[in-house]
Amino acid sequence: MSKAEKKMGKQKQHTRQLINTKEVTDYSLATFRGDELVYFMIKPTNISVLSEASVAARIYALMTVLKGMAELEFLCLNSRESFEGNKQFLKNRMMQENNPAVRKLLKHDQNHLDRIQVQMATAREFLVVIRLRNEKESEVFSYLSRIEKTLQDQGFATKRAGREDIKRLLAIYFEQNVTTEQFEDFDGERWMIPND
Repeated sequence: MSKAEKKMGKQKQHTRQLINTKEVTDYSLATFRGDELVYFMIKPTNISVLSEASVAARIYALMTVLKGMAELEFLCLNSRESFEGNKQFLKNRMMQENNPAVRKLLKHDQNHLDRIQVQMATAREFLVVIRLRNEKESEVFSYLSRIEKTLQDQGFATKRAGREDIKRLLAIYFEQNVTTEQFEDFDGERWMIPND
């Protein structure tokens, strides 16, 4: 297949195919490769306030989890949207602007974004990912419960991500924007009037 044919094939793909996201289920992200990704959300620990012995204990607990389950994958994402791109745009725009009144308004906008970001306390979100391939449906939930229990037994505050959690993770990862409490499955879904 030539480069032009590959490019043409990619152009014909749907967005979901390009990001390898077939469906968001109640407990996983199904991919076009035929596997499912199950996310466990781990509440971060502020290690800056822990003693050296406590930090060593946390590291040892993580090592114990890793030794017991080689199939784990880890992700670290922003848990809220980032305003860095917007702030950089405003800074560049202020340098180009000749009108002092407009420059002052741009500076106010930049300060406003700074305040929002401080209030939201942009934090990290840590995720353990399990990739399910060809698992029997009857065994999946007991397998996932065992993983969740292992994480909790080692002192990690964790919960399995549900449908809305997964949609929020995708919104943050792909869009860097979370401006809604509930995500639609289809664009414009909230405007559809149900036919009774």
